[in-house]
Amino acid sequence: MKSYSYSEARGNFATVLDEAERDGAVEIRRRDGTVFRILPLRKSKTSPLDVKGVKLGVSAADLVAMVRKGRERG
Repeated sequence: MKSYSYSEARGNFATVLDEAERDGAVEIRRRDGTVFRILPLRKSKTSPLDVKGVKLGVSAADLVAMVRKGRERG
């Protein structure tokens, strides 16, 4: 993993991002010794709208009854 000083990273930011994408991570260090790691976010193959279902133990008949009851109130 490549490591840059803050000044180097600031002056070559596009290159730093390209390296992080290619190599998986890049470290940037400040003068005080603090180190930051830049990691590319991996593109997900699934839609962000794909969510797991929750098993509630409610039957279809119970669900229909709840919807009907809710409609009667409105």
